[in-house]
Amino acid sequence: MITQTMVQPSHWVEGGVKIQQVRGLNLFKFTEELQIRLEMLLEQKKEDCLTSEEATELAGITS
Repeated sequence: MITQTMVQPSHWVEGGVKIQQVRGLNLFKFTEELQIRLEMLLEQKKEDCLTSEEATELAGITS
């Protein structure tokens, strides 16, 4: 397993993920800001245009 370090992972943890209780279950969902960022990173990945920092950020969001 290769370890990657995100520059500021706490930024997304605190502000990009929301917990919502549904039928007694705690579910998480991305904020609109984080969803847009994820989609941008995925599009750049398709075009093979990710920097190493962006690749690490994408890995952190999707892990």
